[in-house]
Amino acid sequence: MAEKQQRIGVLTSGGDAPGMNAAIRAIVRSAIHRNMKVFGIRRGYEGLLGADTYEMNALSVTEIIHRGGTILKTARCDEMQTEEGQNRAAQICKVLGLDCLIVLGGDGSLTGALKLAKRGVTIMGIPCTIDMDLECTEYSIGFDTAVNTGIDAISKIRDTSSSHDRVSVIQVMGRAAGHIALWCGLAGGAEEIVIAENKVDDEAVIRQIISNRGKGRKHHLVVVAEGGGESQRLAKKIESVTGIETRATVLGHLQRGGAPTALDRTRASIMGYKVVELFANGEKNRVMVYEQGDYAHMDIEEALAAKRPYDNEMYEIIKVLAI
Repeated sequence: MAEKQQRIGVLTSGGDAPGMNAAIRAIVRSAIHRNMKVFGIRRGYEGLLGADTYEMNALSVTEIIHRGGTILKTARCDEMQTEEGQNRAAQICKVLGLDCLIVLGGDGSLTGALKLAKRGVTIMGIPCTIDMDLECTEYSIGFDTAVNTGIDAISKIRDTSSSHDRVSVIQVMGRAAGHIALWCGLAGGAEEIVIAENKVDDEAVIRQIISNRGKGRKHHLVVVAEGGGESQRLAKKIESVTGIETRATVLGHLQRGGAPTALDRTRASIMGYKVVELFANGEKNRVMVYEQGDYAHMDIEEALAAKRPYDNEMYEIIKVLAI
């Protein structure tokens, strides 16, 4: 009797992240290489609850490695926050005959995956979030693209800011995490960074601008994280105190889109390959992580409980280079 083909489901949940498609491509082709069937689930957990699935083949993922967003679509799903929704989702996985469900997403998506794991569903996870706010890993898919998109925008804003001798306050994404702001600030030559992890008050920002203006600098750049403060309010205060024309720019969802960078494509492809390999080797309920320059994996519950202390070194470097 022929051995039963294992069936894998794959979904993308929560906010989209550049590189998700590269991971999907790697999962599908690696699974087919191992004689497994792969079923794409449209619109994340919402699609799972509606059993909105289709069988994928190698051609399903042709010409997607360079595309941003996710071909499987994504959605927020309030029902997965409820015990009833979680029970129903687990039951649907069983009805669909899924031997494994691979979830691509951030903290909320993997929390939903953990709920399913506790209900008997074999889960594998890949961290995909531009915010890089999963503390179990040093890298999440989409972060590099978001930073590069932010830097490109900051460079363009600097051109006009320097032409008009303005202060530019630029708000980047990241929710409560300041990683994007720190990287954009350092690479963009900002004088000040406002993040939730290291709160800087308005007066400190204004003192830095006045000090640098006194040294001959004619235009200024301040980067604000989503969770760090309100850029429009800060811009108005800077202008009212200093008299320098100040403009606020919110980059917003611009940072979510666009073709993924080579780094995001590469790491997403390797994680997609390795997550299938883990399942094939009998592992279950694991999350791929990137630690100290290498790929590893953790138990999903331990991964979600992990806490990484905030390291102020990058901010201190930014302040030294801002003088």
